[in-house]
Amino acid sequence: MTLQEYDYARESPSKLAASCLLLALTMKNLGGWTPTLEYYSGYSAQDLHPLVKRLNFLLTYQPRDKLSAVRSKYSHRVFFEVAKVTPMDMLKLEETLSRS
Repeated sequence: MTLQEYDYARESPSKLAASCLLLALTMKNLGGWTPTLEYYSGYSAQDLHPLVKRLNFLLTYQPRDKLSAVRSKYSHRVFFEVAKVTPMDMLKLEETLSRS
């Protein structure tokens, strides 16, 4: 989804990927940012928090008519129906990130 948003073009691909991973881990309650992830990515959890919040905002307030083909594709079970995953509540995300 970020590929079609100019605001994300200035972010480094590695930081964007790391932030997406942290958001996914948080959304699915699979743990937080581990020392191993920090070592191999080069980013601390605190480095990623602002971008993680922006990504969740993008998921939460994305117009449903925009990118409908992408949403339809990733709603299929072949792609584990990831487009159907409910974004996190912004306050809950803030609370979860502040604990890590």
